[in-house]
Amino acid sequence: MVYFLEYFVYNPYEFGIIFGLNELFFAGAYWQIITSMFIHGSFMHILMNMIVLYQFGMLLESYLGWIKFGILYIFGGIITGFLSLFYLFIQNVNLVGASGAISVLLGFLACIDKFNRKGLIIVILLVSFAPLLMGISVAWYAHLIGFGVGYLAGFLRVFR
Repeated sequence: MVYFLEYFVYNPYEFGIIFGLNELFFAGAYWQIITSMFIHGSFMHILMNMIVLYQFGMLLESYLGWIKFGILYIFGGIITGFLSLFYLFIQNVNLVGASGAISVLLGFLACIDKFNRKGLIIVILLVSFAPLLMGISVAWYAHLIGFGVGYLAGFLRVFR
């Protein structure tokens, strides 16, 4: 629904600046810490995010239940956004997408599933750096931060 609003109702560039996580956050646009998780840079961006969310989210939702899953996703995404602000302060970028919150889920899953841990680490590294090698801009720092936040949540036995 947000993608439809962004690309078919409003100006995508202005929408992205207002609701993406960028330097406006430091000027009082505090809603950006949440709204940036729900807007995307392109159709392929949202498509890839939703495929990964569906694939790994189904596993975690059945393990945690929908309430704990939702809490992990939203609060993990918020924490990842706050920690990404340090990078945004150095580099003037506009952070959009659900990748940071999805990476939280992957990190949590990697912590609780020791048999698939190495594979999930490889996935997060590939998703973070392979696009950069192809010249595609991705928020690699949000992926890594989110993975770390999720792994820490699993390590601290949040929800278990």
